[in-house]
Amino acid sequence: MENPPAKEVESLSLKSEDESPSSNSSTTLMSVEERFRIIRSIGEECIQEDELLNLLTKKAQPICYDGFEPSGRMHIAQGVMKTINVNKLTSTGCKVKIWIADWFAQLNNKMGGDLKKIQVVGHYLIEIWKAAGMNLENGQVEFIWSSEEINSRAHEYWPLVMDIARRNKLPRITRCCQIMGRNDQDELTAAQIFYPCMQCADVFFLKADICQLGMDQRKVNVLAREYCDDIKRKNKPIILSHHMLPGLLQGQEKMSKSDLSSAVFMEDEEADVNLKIKKAYCPPNVVDGNPCLEYLKYIVFPWFNEFKVERKAENGGEKTYTSFEELVSDYEKGDLHPADLKPALSKALNKILQPVRDHFKNDENAKALLKRVKGFKVTK
Repeated sequence: MENPPAKEVESLSLKSEDESPSSNSSTTLMSVEERFRIIRSIGEECIQEDELLNLLTKKAQPICYDGFEPSGRMHIAQGVMKTINVNKLTSTGCKVKIWIADWFAQLNNKMGGDLKKIQVVGHYLIEIWKAAGMNLENGQVEFIWSSEEINSRAHEYWPLVMDIARRNKLPRITRCCQIMGRNDQDELTAAQIFYPCMQCADVFFLKADICQLGMDQRKVNVLAREYCDDIKRKNKPIILSHHMLPGLLQGQEKMSKSDLSSAVFMEDEEADVNLKIKKAYCPPNVVDGNPCLEYLKYIVFPWFNEFKVERKAENGGEKTYTSFEELVSDYEKGDLHPADLKPALSKALNKILQPVRDHFKNDENAKALLKRVKGFKVTK
């Protein structure tokens, strides 16, 4: 079988059956350049910018693929950053397909491989995004459960997975293990070897024009582009990889759901947020590797477009920063001290999180979901 399953990969066309006259309304007053600027601002890296610009000139409603493993409580990067990014994409007319990777979480042994628990976590995460302000009202965001969608279109999905697996050597697949929070030195199960082939297939199965995932998912998205080369596919998925927030403590390159001190979580109480930020690594005058400044750059400024610091008069008095660059300049010079920055950061984060807290206290369904999720043991 030298030719790929044509039906499954023809999805990466510049024409979409999902488009309707109403889907273009949000872009009628926005130029292609402005749409490009907003979409490009999401990514720390874009492969390739010229392809993204070309896509936007030819397609009013590109399909963006995002996805997540339901594997425990939601930290602020997954909650707020994803909300910011999805809302940017829908504002430019994109349709966002969010892949709830329940089968993938089971393959990766999350929640002990218990699919029912994994699905409870999936419903809990959707509740958070609703409460956080993700724009779900106009039909431009679609949540798709992998187990349901794959079962309903198995005749399309599995031939594609098999073709991808057939065309790649084992070392190439194991290099993608970073997508599961593993590395190629880990002892992997057969299921975890199969996982990258399936995630690569997802790109085509979901008819994605743009893969909007974190930098930790970059390798498998590149695999999808390489697959296009193998099958002589002209229109490749564009990779838009967003920044990964570090953990709050020194030396933590990535947030961890199993280490509650490494991140602010979406339903943390105000006192929890204050304590975590108070203990966070934030050396004076040092910008690189400073998690508090990363929270400001990727969460607070995109959310509020400003950052207000309240200080005593002898320490410079109250100041409102309207750009991250202005704040960095003051911080490096010592004009802004961690003792003033941290309380202001906690205040801003608590303001963002309050609607989520309210939702999980006042909505009985959400309250029950959170109670169940908190009772689950998170497994790596």
